[in-house]
Amino acid sequence: MNRRKEIITGFLVGIIANTVGTLLYIIIFSDLGISETYNAAVEQGHVGSLLALGAILNLVAFFGFLRLKRDLRARGVMIATLLTALIILYYKLFH
Repeated sequence: MNRRKEIITGFLVGIIANTVGTLLYIIIFSDLGISETYNAAVEQGHVGSLLALGAILNLVAFFGFLRLKRDLRARGVMIATLLTALIILYYKLFH
């Protein structure tokens, strides 16, 4: 059970890091607000790109957990990153 808890913790950290990374990218590099930027990304078909740029922050979490010898949490971050990649693939193929 402890093993599962560590992986879930890493997964949640990965999702939060991706969300924060996406929001930071929008706040720093966009002249529009968050909802306006998202709506523009949907219209132009760039939602996958926004998610990919947000996932860069997962690298920090992943290597941070590896450095701290928290391999199971790093695995959870990797699972969150793979989920993000699947969502990006979905947006690229079907939108």
